[in-house]
Amino acid sequence: MKVLKNEKQENSKVYLEVEVAADVFKDSMMKSYRKNVKGIAIPGFRKGKVPKQIIEKLYGEEVFYDDAINFCCPDAYEEAVKETGIDPVEMPKIDIVTIKEGEPFVFSATVTVRPEVTLGQYKDIEAEKPAVVVADEEIDNEIAKMRDNAASIETIEEGKAEKGDTVILDFDGSVDGVPFEGGKAENFRLELGSGQFIPGFEDQLIGQELGADIDVNVTFPEDYHAAELAGKAALFKCKMHKLERKNLPEVDDEFAKDVSEFDTLEELRKNTAENLLHAKEHEAEHKFEDAVVDAVVANAGVEVPQCMIDQQIERQIQDMSYRMQSQGLTIEQYMKYTGLTLDNIRDQMKDGAADNVKRSLVLEAIMKAENIEASDEDVEAEYARMADMYKMEVDKVKEIMGANAADLKADLSMNKTVEFLKNNAKVKNA
Repeated sequence: MKVLKNEKQENSKVYLEVEVAADVFKDSMMKSYRKNVKGIAIPGFRKGKVPKQIIEKLYGEEVFYDDAINFCCPDAYEEAVKETGIDPVEMPKIDIVTIKEGEPFVFSATVTVRPEVTLGQYKDIEAEKPAVVVADEEIDNEIAKMRDNAASIETIEEGKAEKGDTVILDFDGSVDGVPFEGGKAENFRLELGSGQFIPGFEDQLIGQELGADIDVNVTFPEDYHAAELAGKAALFKCKMHKLERKNLPEVDDEFAKDVSEFDTLEELRKNTAENLLHAKEHEAEHKFEDAVVDAVVANAGVEVPQCMIDQQIERQIQDMSYRMQSQGLTIEQYMKYTGLTLDNIRDQMKDGAADNVKRSLVLEAIMKAENIEASDEDVEAEYARMADMYKMEVDKVKEIMGANAADLKADLSMNKTVEFLKNNAKVKNA
């Protein structure tokens, strides 16, 4: 193998011209002959025994070119990549330059490579870090959630619906007297005041008598996901069969004992405040970190190839599909419910994907410039952390990770790079 040309082109593309030695290409032609001769029948010869020269005389030697190229081209391309030190980010476009048995085979490979990053300032970056304060109202809200979770449920079969009740109802919706898809249900559970339904729907059920026929008139929002219903007035004929009402406990020392390990309400509130403070400090640290990285990325220059953006979008769609499957929903069902197509989803992800790729490229450039790399000890510590989280043996975690171990080390190296930037940044107006 010999690299005849190595030329940089626009948009992070590289043009390689690669020569495969005549004897190597001749060997590939023989491999192609042995592969294809089994399917060639010529009168006077047993099937699979037709001499190569006879086939080439009848059909031309080019009959063996495709497979011969497939036999020698991938290895030659990989050797050329190693020799030139380029870093391809997509499959190459291969074209034939010269081809003839007995002579060197020359092909070209045009490929997009990882783009060069011009780093700007990435140390002593100033970024804002949100002040952390826990208000009494926030503590009250957390206590209210505990109270709600500790509530007993009373089933009510007579009376009127109140805000906060969960109603079991039938409904049948129509627009201009015409039913629409998804507008009908039986024994549907709905918490009044949750905002789960169209604005105004739940309000019209509050104060209504169980068992009564109720007409609920609402207007779909202008930005409703189903375009055919957006902005349309609708009538829902409803009937509530049953109510489930929460009986909330008194917020006192007994309540604190019931919902926590503390003996007094004061201790519970103090612990709640500490947890909120810890969570807000963690959030503030992340916002500071993001602000630092955003500033560093903004200071850098890099032209992101479209193929890398497209690859990122496809990864995000795959991740989205996996998350939906874990919730019992397919991406096809999601598209049906939302009226979106895959092209719509890709378009929505485009800007974010471009930002993510640029961020990764800049962080990788800093990682290289500062010689940042996760150590074997870092990797082992992460395996131990994962084992503890999932209640598994460390060896089992390693077995599950398998071939993804290199990705784990890369992720840890990226995390160390972000930590490096944060440690070398300054809090603005601190």
